[in-house]
This record gives sequence, C-alpha cells and structure tokens, in this order.
Amino acid sequence: MATGFMGVGRTKRSFHSIVVLLGLALVGPAQATDVALVGMYSGKALVIIDGGKPRTIPVGTRTPEGVKLMSLEEGAANFEIDGHNRRLTIGQHAVSAGSDSASSATATLTADANGHFITIGTINGAPTRFLVDTGATMVALSVADATRANVDYQRGEQAMVMTANGPVRVWRVVLNSVRVGDVVVNQVNASVQENNLPFALLGMSFLNRMEMKRDGSTMTLKKRF
Repeated sequence: MATGFMGVGRTKRSFHSIVVLLGLALVGPAQATDVALVGMYSGKALVIIDGGKPRTIPVGTRTPEGVKLMSLEEGAANFEIDGHNRRLTIGQHAVSAGSDSASSATATLTADANGHFITIGTINGAPTRFLVDTGATMVALSVADATRANVDYQRGEQAMVMTANGPVRVWRVVLNSVRVGDVVVNQVNASVQENNLPFALLGMSFLNRMEMKRDGSTMTLKKRF
C-alpha cells in the first residue's frame, strides 16, 4: 500500500512539472523595452516607450510595458525597466535586453518609385525621416533634426566637408540611439550639417552594424551587434 502511495505522489509531481514547463513555453521570450526621456515636470516624467507617442509617468507608477518611474532629480530620472535600474537624462534612452538576443532585431524597408529606401525611425526617441545611403560614411542630419532630437551639436567637433553643393560646415557628434523598425543601435557616430537636408541620411555608422539583404523592392536590416 505504501508503495502505491509513493507512485501516486511521483505521478502528481511529474504532472505538476509538465504543467509548469508548458506554462513557461507559452510565455515565450521577453522582448526588449526602449525608453526615451523627453522631459520632466511636477513629479512626472515625459517619456516615449517603444517608439510610441509621448506620455507622462508619475513617480511610483509602472506602465503596462514594465517601466516604473522611481524618482526624479535635477536633470535626470531614475527608472526601473524590466527589473533593472536605469538613470536617464533628458534626451537619453535605454533599451532593456529581454531573454531573446537584441541582435535578432530586424527592420524591413520598401523602396519608393525611384528605388530609394525611405523610412520613419527615431534619433534619441525623436521621430526622424531617414533615407538609406550606403555612400554616406556616417549618419547625417540637419540642424533642425538635431535640435528636435536634443542633440547638443555645438559641442561637437567642427569640420568642413565637400558636398555636391560645395563646402558645408558640420559638427561631428555621437547619437545616444538610432532606431529603425525593431532595430536600436546605441552610440552612433553622426554629423550634423549646417545646411538643410530633406532626410536624415542613414549612413554606414549605422548600416555597418547590420546584415543587409535586398530582395527586389524590399530591404531587410538585421542587427549584428
């Protein structure tokens, strides 16, 4: 009789283990969360989460994405993002790596009638219109785009570059983040041009970190590192 009870106990434990494993499998891998700090006021932080619309988070509040505003200090906000503490200043952003590899992130672009790949992404969380340009050494943006993305370009290294329209003054900077589709790259070398640009150029300082595959009018970017 005792042996029978031991067998029943083992069966129950095995069944329970199977249920737990099935539950974990259904949950699936965690996704990365992208948080950009846009502003602060009256005990609240203005943020952009995963490229969405700006929204406010009061201190002590957690969003459905798992972002909690812990505290505010002069010029910075302290967050808990997917269980990790992160301190952000205005214009900065943070990406929490989920259990899946961040290098699996991809972006799919479609060419326009002229064969150009134009897409909407973000620089430091600010919406930006990009033109893929493999001939550009680095990401290039206008003063207007830089200002919108809170890039303090005037602290960058000044230089003169030759363009199709003649010499142009630029400032070399490092962008906190550049996002296209699900791909987020941090610390991207860029130049801010004094003249107006109809698009920010998505140059090789971003593209060198991608696997690029083109199939007709479709281009897929997959992050390598």
